[in-house]
Amino acid sequence: MKHYQQQPNAFPSDYLNNLWGEIQACSYFAVNNLNRDFVGTKGFSVVFRRSHIPTVAQKFPYFQPYLDLALQPSCNAFYLNPLLLQEGSRVDPHIDRSLRSYCKTVEPPAVVSVLYVRIPQDMKGGELVLKSHKRHLGQIKPQMSTLVYFQGDLTHSVNAVTTPGNRLSLVCEQYNLSDTELAEIPEFTIESRVSEYTTKKRK
Repeated sequence: MKHYQQQPNAFPSDYLNNLWGEIQACSYFAVNNLNRDFVGTKGFSVVFRRSHIPTVAQKFPYFQPYLDLALQPSCNAFYLNPLLLQEGSRVDPHIDRSLRSYCKTVEPPAVVSVLYVRIPQDMKGGELVLKSHKRHLGQIKPQMSTLVYFQGDLTHSVNAVTTPGNRLSLVCEQYNLSDTELAEIPEFTIESRVSEYTTKKRK
């Protein structure tokens, strides 16, 4: 993969509609637990090791098709989060390192995968912008059912959404950790503003 790639029509529309409904109805779905780069967004996060993919599928069966397609066989730890942007929402430039709240030596993920679940009609803004250092690599206009993969060490942001509606994506940071690092990552946990689990803020 050279920086990023896109896979259009990754899932049928009935799966996307089901995913949209299930995420909205999920008790963990609330104002985001992510850091201050995620302005006006909603979501929750699932942290898990490869050994506990079945646990994720049991707790969130509607994630199973996405996991089957998107997860890379070389990766062993994952940070999965539905991400909702509405009018006025944006994501400021950052490099993903969400597992650093558990293990300080973790480097950026090997790859990040993003599935666009719902996009407002005639949306203005909301593009995914990818950069390496200060070099502009691409600007991706979200399309429903497109699955995007990009290198985990890229700086990325989402332009402010300036029209009404819901822009929902399903994002997964995918890590290839050493045994020592992996031992510090929870086998399975949920991060949410309304979670019964111990919430760890994204670092």
